[in-house]
This record gives sequence, structure tokens and C-alpha cells, in this order.
Amino acid sequence: MKVTVIHCWSAPRSRSTALLYSFNARSDCEVLDEPLYRRWLEHNKDYVVRPYTSELINGIPPVQSTPEERLNWEKEKPDLNTRILLCLENLKSENRENGVIFIKHMAKHSLLYNFEIECEMGASPFSAIDEKVEIQHKHVLLIRDPVSMLSSWNASADIHNGNVTPNEIGIVYLLSIYSNVESKCDATSSICVIESDDLAMDPEKTLSALCNDLDIPSTTEMLSWNIGPKACDGPWASWWYINVHKSSGWSSKCVRKYQTLDPKLLPVLRVSLGAFNFLKQLTHRYKLRGPAPSEIYEDSRNENILAYIGAPGYGRLVPRDMASISPWDSSVQGGDAAWEGIRVYRGKILSLERHLKRLFKSAKALGFRNVHSKEEVIEAIFRTLAANGMRDGAHMRLTLTRGEKCTSSMNPNFNVYGTTLIVLAEWKPSEGKTTYDNVKGISLITSAIRRNSPSTCDSKIHHNNMINNILPKIQANLAGAADALMLDLNGFVSETNATNIFMVEDGVLLTPHGDHCLPGITRGTILLLAKEIGIETEVRNISLSEFHSADEVFTTGTMGELTPVTTIDGRKIGDGLKGPYTIRLQEIYSTLPERKGWATPIPPFLNFPGKTSV
Repeated sequence: MKVTVIHCWSAPRSRSTALLYSFNARSDCEVLDEPLYRRWLEHNKDYVVRPYTSELINGIPPVQSTPEERLNWEKEKPDLNTRILLCLENLKSENRENGVIFIKHMAKHSLLYNFEIECEMGASPFSAIDEKVEIQHKHVLLIRDPVSMLSSWNASADIHNGNVTPNEIGIVYLLSIYSNVESKCDATSSICVIESDDLAMDPEKTLSALCNDLDIPSTTEMLSWNIGPKACDGPWASWWYINVHKSSGWSSKCVRKYQTLDPKLLPVLRVSLGAFNFLKQLTHRYKLRGPAPSEIYEDSRNENILAYIGAPGYGRLVPRDMASISPWDSSVQGGDAAWEGIRVYRGKILSLERHLKRLFKSAKALGFRNVHSKEEVIEAIFRTLAANGMRDGAHMRLTLTRGEKCTSSMNPNFNVYGTTLIVLAEWKPSEGKTTYDNVKGISLITSAIRRNSPSTCDSKIHHNNMINNILPKIQANLAGAADALMLDLNGFVSETNATNIFMVEDGVLLTPHGDHCLPGITRGTILLLAKEIGIETEVRNISLSEFHSADEVFTTGTMGELTPVTTIDGRKIGDGLKGPYTIRLQEIYSTLPERKGWATPIPPFLNFPGKTSV
């Protein structure tokens, strides 16, 4: 006989009683309602107020109780092991093979449970009725958004006397329970997390997924139950379970209630949110919010990278699924930020000094105040690369925002906390799904969107006002092209939505003026390298027709390096293949990390896999 003992831990007001009734409706299940409550109340009677404290601790029912009610109070006296054994006996006597015992717990009661040996604290290790009974303990964390939970807290103020502390709410205990189960030395226990609102919105799907995780059969019995009190109710039910007693199952419609949060509860909310946010990421609905990681990430390591975020002196590294910035940050409020793309090659960062110089020039042009120092930015870069073990094949997006505001506004006077620095490093090859094909080349179309001029938004500021670039990219996506060529206000070619652009005509390398485009660092590098190897260069206004009929065309950028262009607006460029000038410049560009003055060495990493450094 195999029996699954399910310990369901939750904070108050999380629909835990409804889930208890859901399992109680199963024909293969015995249930227990907060069997550790009595002992917890006994330990905390001096500061936890309940109208039934004495009765529950002593197992003595109120005066004028019926015999049935007296039995309900007395059944709380035995310890958890004894009560589980009684459930086992019931399952065995009724020949319920592969039975289930569902135990509803409050998270704050977990201090009385020994997760290592799966029994009540202070009790002897659990043993079954006989050797033929195999018992497997599994743990469920039932979570609910603490804002919703706390907003309804005062509805029961007459019972709990309005007392609310982080320990009384118990959300932080849920995180401790998760840690206890995950830290066990063996694999005899497992844990799963479900969100209360998921049960309310889609009970059938959520319960089915829960049963699958618990390795027990899913049954439609769990969707409904009889109205009124249940035999499984704890003796405190008449105080707490009034609303759930009016229900007959999981409603097919989730009725939204809009409640005000008592400001006095904000300290508890602040303590509780961190634990809730972490646990929410372990729920099925959160994991299935988008395509599977294998479908998203070109390099699977990018699923678990760490990013650096913070104001001057307050930066920290956080996992990507926990990374966030304030909704009051200027980058959110108005795209008010500057950025750089930087590449890592073979233990070095290419053109780091040039990128940082441009970043700080952009910050100065934008009038940022209380800006990170250059030393802070470099330290953040090295910390981020070290934490992720990145010494080659990585690309960094470095963003410096005007910072967090004290109120929603475009006015920089409300930026009072200093700039926000974001260092986002990813494993990203210079050619691939997330960049370009530098061997076969790419196709471009000409966008209907004109590149903004210095009279509107100067591209020499490497700013985050990117809608002028995004709209052409959308056009390119819809046309099946890699990128879109953008013209300036006079009809001359400026750049693409993401890169600078070059063309070769009769042995001369040409690129548009920097008047209406960002004079990119890679663009400048190519002009220097071309001069070094004797290629004549010219910077001037270039018409679209000149690009259509060019011998060679390629784009340049830090992320994609040099990318050949084989067609523009359906016209074949040259012979439709990567040209000799492009090949020669690609070759010499690839040597830059090893050349003096072009790259900054990355310091050694401690605990780097396989080596201590390099």
C-alpha cells in the first residue's frame, strides 16, 4: 500500500480551506485541518489573541456544546504523528490503495515541524502501521499576492484583534519551508508551488497540474463540495470559515474585489513581497508565460545570467528573473538614458575606453547629475563578467539612466537619487540568430521612416529614445529583411536602424556623413583600419541609388562587427556574395583584441571553471 502525505503550507486568507475541501471531496483521501495549531497557540498564547485560545489548548469545548462539538475540540489533543496514523488506519480499513492524506498547515506553524525526518518537532521519527505501507511526504506551498491578502486582513479583525506582524502573516515562513525541503540530504520529499489566484481563475487546470506534480490521479471530484460545515473542520471553523461554508466548489468565474490597503500594513507587505516574488516564479503559470527556454535562448546559459543594477554606491548583481528597475526610473518614464554596446573577446574588452568616453559625453550632453564615476562603471563591468564567468563570446549592454524620480514627471529636477547603472551581459556570438550572418550576408529594405536630425534629437547623443529605430525595424521584420536602411531628411542614406553602413565603389570605401547618424565606434575603427591597409576612404552624402548599384556594401556595429549586405530593396549588390574588401576588413578587425591599445584586459576570476584566471 502506498500513501502520499501532502503537507500544504500557506499564509492566512489564501483559500487554503477551499483547497482542503477540494481534497476532502476525493474518495481516496483523508484530510487534517491545521493539526499543529493547538501546539502553536500554546507556545504563543501570551501575545496571540484568539477568542478560543483556552478551549483549543485544553481541548475543552465551550459550555452548551453538543457531543459532536465536544469531540471536535478533543480531537485536537493528539500530536501530528498520532493523527496521521489514524488517517492511515482509515485508509487501510477501507482498502483505499494508493491513498492520500492531505494536511492543511499555516506557514507560521512550520516552526513545529521537523522537515528532515518528516514529523512534528520533538516527536520520534514517523513509522507506518506495518512494513507493507509505503509513505511518501510531499509539500505544497499555496501562495497569494500579499497585497490582496493584507487588503482583506481587517475583515477578521474581531477574531485576531487586528494583530498583524510578519510572523503572524507567515509569508516569509513559506520561503523558509522551501529552503528546508530543498536542503534535505535525500530525495524522499518534494515541493511544488501554486498560486491562490490561479486556483480561483482556472481551478480545473491548476488542480490537474498540482496532482500531476504530486504524482496522484487528478479527479473532477475536487472541483465541488457540499455547502456548509464539514466533519474535517477544525473547531475554530465557526469563526473563520463563514464564507467558504457558503460555497459549493471552485467558481467558474473569479469575482474581482477592489479593496484599499490599510497603510499600517505596509511594513508587513514590504517584508513579505520578496518571498512571494521568488515563490511566484516557481508556479506553473509563471513558467509557462512564454515559450520554453530552449526556444528562446540561442545560448542556454543566458537563462541564468546575473545583471548589475543600481544607483551610485548601491549597485548589486541579481539573477535575470529577479532583475527590475523602479517604475519611477527615467528610462521607464521617458526613455531618458544613454547606452553602449560592448564586446568581450578572449579575456579582453574591445574599445572599452572609447565606449566609456562616449557614454559619459552622452550623460553630460543630457545634463545628468550625481553620475556614477568611471571607476564605478568599470568595477560594475568586471563584477558582472566575473559573476557570469564571461571571458569570451559575450556582449554587454551598458545603460546609464538619469535615475529614479521622486514623482512621475519628465522634469529632471525630480531626479534626486543619482543615475541608475545597468550592466547586462549575455553570451552572444558576433553572428547568429540574435545578430547577423557575417558569412552569407543579409538583405536590407529602405524604411519609410526618416532618421532624426540634430534639429530634433541628435544621434550623436547615444540615447535611449529608440522609437525612431524601432519602427523601421518593424518594417524590416514584416518584409523579411534583416534591417532597414534609413534616409536623412534630404533623402541621403544615413544608416540602418541598428548599424552604420559602408559601400565600395571602384576601390573607394564610402560611408555617409555623421550628421544624421551615430558616428559609431566600429565605424571609426573601420575608417582607421582601411587607411592602415591602403584603402582609400571618403565620407560624404550618398544617395540610395548609389547603394543600390554599389560593388560591395556592409554594415558595422559592436554587436555584429562587419556584416556583408547582399541585397537592398531586392537589388543584388555586386555578385550577391561577400566582397573582397569586406573579407579583408573582417580579417584585420578580428585581430584587434590582441593589438596594443585596442582592448582592456579583464582581471583574473576566482573560482573560474577549470582555471583560477584567464
